[in-house]
Amino acid sequence: MPQSTAPNSHLVGQPGSRWALLTPALILDLDVLEANIKAMADWAKQGQFALRPHGKSHKSPDIARRQIAAGAVGLCCASLREAQVMATHDIPGLLITTPLAPAKAPLVAELVKNGGDVAVVADHPELVAAYGAAAAAAGIELEVFVDLDVGLGRTGTPSAQVAIELAGLITAHPSLKYGGVQGYMGHLQHVDDHGERRRRLDGDTSDLQGKVAALIKANLPPAVVTGGGTGTHRMDGENGAFGEFQVGSYLFMDVQYLSVQQSPDGAQPYGTALFVQTSVVNINHPAYAVTDAGLKSFATDGPFPIIAQGAPTGASYRYMGDEHGAIDFANPADSLALGAKIECVTPHCDPNVNLYNCYHVVRGDTLVDIWPVAARGNS
Repeated sequence: MPQSTAPNSHLVGQPGSRWALLTPALILDLDVLEANIKAMADWAKQGQFALRPHGKSHKSPDIARRQIAAGAVGLCCASLREAQVMATHDIPGLLITTPLAPAKAPLVAELVKNGGDVAVVADHPELVAAYGAAAAAAGIELEVFVDLDVGLGRTGTPSAQVAIELAGLITAHPSLKYGGVQGYMGHLQHVDDHGERRRRLDGDTSDLQGKVAALIKANLPPAVVTGGGTGTHRMDGENGAFGEFQVGSYLFMDVQYLSVQQSPDGAQPYGTALFVQTSVVNINHPAYAVTDAGLKSFATDGPFPIIAQGAPTGASYRYMGDEHGAIDFANPADSLALGAKIECVTPHCDPNVNLYNCYHVVRGDTLVDIWPVAARGNS
């Protein structure tokens, strides 16, 4: 939404404005966001890896531009809509990482014909054929990656034989370009224990490397092997299976990722940048206060939000319905004032961002900008 129509836009630039917002509000700490972008970019440069961060986490051209400026080669998109929005804002190197329904192939071709720098993935011959027909009809060349199933069981080719078949079909089609392969191990990103995650990752990495080796043997070597994620990227870098990384949640670090050990000693290279701010609307109960952020304000597919600031020590958040939450006090003497502001760490950042129209971008206690969540929703 344009900044002028955002309900808190009049507060931009005012000292202390972070705590004057109408709530519920999605808060983005710009200092931490910038530090996270730099930390990931520095890691990639040190390892000589390419970064194609996942836009499904933030759905924001404003954030995408900062990632590109830090050295990312492009942006991953989980949906056609995300790619359409990012292309409209001239974000380069877009890769739609989800195999789409064949009926969307002409829309992808149209997006490329109109100047979008967009590639796709495929995991079935019928989808390859649909992309080939759409690209030929539009008079464009469409880059296609073969999506490999490396343990997630959601999308991807079930075997090296099928991967070879698809790579051959893509290579043989005059309107398609074989871009490489994708292997996403989403089932391992939230294995909290570092040692257990490494043990499981090693097995699936061997599977990925075996499929890549089969493609090379078939004279179909992938120019790019893309995948990985925030939970495994450092291990993936050590294993050497990927040349390009699709990290996403490192930007924000939600409750789910805060429990994932990034290193054996527990060191955390990325800070928490994303919060939901909520206001106390009822103080009539001695053991808890009621706030204006409930099930509609948080992603509910994960753990409860964690209180970051604004509440007494030891207090915890729980849902009380669509529009309300409760702050449960740890001590009988604790209380909160009517209208008090509390900020919570989001449980699962990707779907949480999708609930809001805009980010309230802060530095310290000052609201410095309002950025639209331009690619929210579905197509």
